[in-house]
Amino acid sequence: MLTVPVEAITRQINLIGQHILDQGGNRVAIYLPNSVEFVATLFACSFYNLTAILIPFDQSDDAVISMLRRSAADTVVTAPGSFPFDRVVKSYPALRQLVWVVDEGSNHMDWNEVPQGVGGSVNVSTWQDIVNEQSQASGIELPPLEGQKEPRDVTIFWEAKSGAMEEMVRFTAANLVSGVAAQVFAIPTAQRMGPSDLFLPADSLTNTYTLVLTLAALYSNASVAFNSVANKATDLAVAARGVAPTIIVATPAQLLNTHREASNSVSSFLAANIHRMQTRGLTESGVMPAASLLTKYNDSLRPAIGTTPGKLRLIFTADRAGADTEPLSSAVLSDLRIYTGARLVYALTTPKVAGAVAQTGFYDYRVFEDKRSHFGPPLTSAEVLLRDTDDHKTTDEEIRGEVCCCRVSLIVCRSLLISITRSSSGAHALQVTRQP
Repeated sequence: MLTVPVEAITRQINLIGQHILDQGGNRVAIYLPNSVEFVATLFACSFYNLTAILIPFDQSDDAVISMLRRSAADTVVTAPGSFPFDRVVKSYPALRQLVWVVDEGSNHMDWNEVPQGVGGSVNVSTWQDIVNEQSQASGIELPPLEGQKEPRDVTIFWEAKSGAMEEMVRFTAANLVSGVAAQVFAIPTAQRMGPSDLFLPADSLTNTYTLVLTLAALYSNASVAFNSVANKATDLAVAARGVAPTIIVATPAQLLNTHREASNSVSSFLAANIHRMQTRGLTESGVMPAASLLTKYNDSLRPAIGTTPGKLRLIFTADRAGADTEPLSSAVLSDLRIYTGARLVYALTTPKVAGAVAQTGFYDYRVFEDKRSHFGPPLTSAEVLLRDTDDHKTTDEEIRGEVCCCRVSLIVCRSLLISITRSSSGAHALQVTRQP
């Protein structure tokens, strides 16, 4: 595991941002796996008044070219071997600048060479050359906040179904700040992220829920670990290899796989009875499983997430509206809390909301008879508007309706108890009951 000090990242932010600006860059597409360079480029765009465009990694050539066209990107920061340079240059002449992020084993190669026939239309450089060719004293301090313009929008591509870019959405800095603040305050004070935490995004940073939580971790002074293959790994043990995270953002698919493997391990009569006892303690008494002589047998069957099993304390996961993925039931969520020893927050995300529309409470351990799980109340960054339908109408006793608008704002919904569920067909229903 490579540790990068904050001072080195600050220097990279400065030098990369200044280089892109000096070369005439304006709209910067970031096509990278989860990495320090991804986050540094995002901050460089913010400090140097550039528009950041987050392109989901590992897409087909046609999909990459299509997203570059739709976003009107003129600069791309990417990794060799994943970006179809020749095809992009021929199919997308608006590209003016390319920055390769090269690993140490390939530094000896000449990455500044432009393919024959391209001419001088594209300025090609490498991240390492930009950083290393400057003196060590340059770029050690970020630009002063005084006099800076408001950061430009961040553009993302909504991918509800694998490989299908359904919508391009722009978020303002205020949208992202609101989403970060909502996540920080959604966790009880004593359990919030802090300097003692190691945060691991096991989902892609191009997913705004993962991005907002990562920014919240950075704001909270937590350490952040990046694994370039984490978002493609179906096994959380693989995603957390080499680190000992205390907080993870995982996909529902990763958690379902973890649940299946752990369930197979507790199939014996003794293990199953211990598990039932822990479930009753969790759902009826609201007590997370504690180590004891009786439960020690099952503790050895827990999934090994990270290099220090048992250190994980919190898992975030989100269901995407309109996705064709299998939802998590309340029983599965309860099992995962017992298997991992960590609390679990389950959220609902949509394209035009930074972060989440709604998510379960930190101490909500309920298991419902219905196989579907609820998503909890809206976050403080979301305003939910309801519209009457044939099946759901607002009355004096309760508020029911179809979600017709969800937008980022600073409105706090304190007087409503909202439950959003997902059916087996993928549709989402929302029920709101006014609190006394």
